[in-house]
Amino acid sequence: MNFKRTLLIAALPLAFLAQAAQALEIKFADIHPDGYPTVEAEKILGKTLVEESKGQKDPFTFKMYSGGVLGSEKEVIEQLQVGAVQMARVSLGIVGPVVPDVNVFNMPFVFRDQAHMRKIIDGEIGQEILDKITNSEFNLVALAWMDGGTRNLYTKKPVHKPEDMHGMKIRVMGNPMFIETLNAMGGNGIAMDTGEIFSALQTGVIDGAENNPPTMLEHNHYQNAKYYSLTGHLILPEPVVMSKFTWEKLTPEQQALVKKAAKQSQLDERELWDKKTAASEEKLKAAGVEFITVDKKPFYDATAPIRAKYGAPYADLIKRIEAVQ
Repeated sequence: MNFKRTLLIAALPLAFLAQAAQALEIKFADIHPDGYPTVEAEKILGKTLVEESKGQKDPFTFKMYSGGVLGSEKEVIEQLQVGAVQMARVSLGIVGPVVPDVNVFNMPFVFRDQAHMRKIIDGEIGQEILDKITNSEFNLVALAWMDGGTRNLYTKKPVHKPEDMHGMKIRVMGNPMFIETLNAMGGNGIAMDTGEIFSALQTGVIDGAENNPPTMLEHNHYQNAKYYSLTGHLILPEPVVMSKFTWEKLTPEQQALVKKAAKQSQLDERELWDKKTAASEEKLKAAGVEFITVDKKPFYDATAPIRAKYGAPYADLIKRIEAVQ
């Protein structure tokens, strides 16, 4: 059974049960641990919902489930789809197989830098992509964006150029585009859940992974991968979503409050992210991780076939992204 059907099929037999769930109880899931910028911003979001709904007939309650305690992102999405979990932050890599339009943001080097990405998600293009998720068969309402950071390579052996990745097994999220991107960059892309990376690095199942400094630090991947090559091949925003079952039970006033709180969390997380990234880089360096500045052009050129293959249906949108200064 393919990934899309696996995610969608669970929504059908349990739909009736989800209707009986307590509408204003908000369980929020994130695979990252307490202290991670997305989690801390989500806690602020929850506090806002609770505080601003006090005195209403049906006030919100909020509980944070961080550290992947409710399962992998795929498992959390399945729970969102049937209303067992009300809100989550999810990676676009896991949304892409079901909502192909989000793959515009998933393409390698589609953003010039972090500032460029933030201008896109703050503007009309960002809202258009959120609407694509909401209007899909995913059974989710996409509310806001969080900065998922700039993804670079971290490996057991130093990588300065694509040729250095030859024969390396590199963990990526479970999206065919990401696998093909790492393959094009010279390595061998291996799909794997975040929770499996540490042991896979430790046992030699993989030779490296690709992610941002806070993730490398908080998940202890630096213990087995001491080289961090600044390829910047992906700069991924991540949507905050709500179960459509929950959303449709809310009054227009409650929906407006959720939207407002989610948009504010987009800004809160950004401030937390910048502080966390700078602190994480210092801690990684202190722990013996070598940061390697690479010439990005060979990696950019190597991934041109990926942009050509996956970007063809979105040529006009890509031009609009490139035009944003």
